Amino acid sequence: MKNDKEKKRQKLINKLILLNVYKIEDKQLYEMTLAKLDYEYRKYKSQNHPHGEFGSIQWV
Repeated sequence: MKNDKEKKRQKLINKLILLNVYKIEDKQLYEMTLAKLDYEYRKYKSQNHPHGEFGSIQWV
């Protein structure tokens, strides 16, 4: 189980690096917990989503 968590953690680190995120709050990504990495990735992903704060495109 620890191996699965470590794999998920590494995937999140890789995804953040692809988004040019190397540090969060003056901490290197490898210093962060899985939960913090997951939170930061979701936050970053939602902030940079093409629809931004508007949500889904809806036709009127």
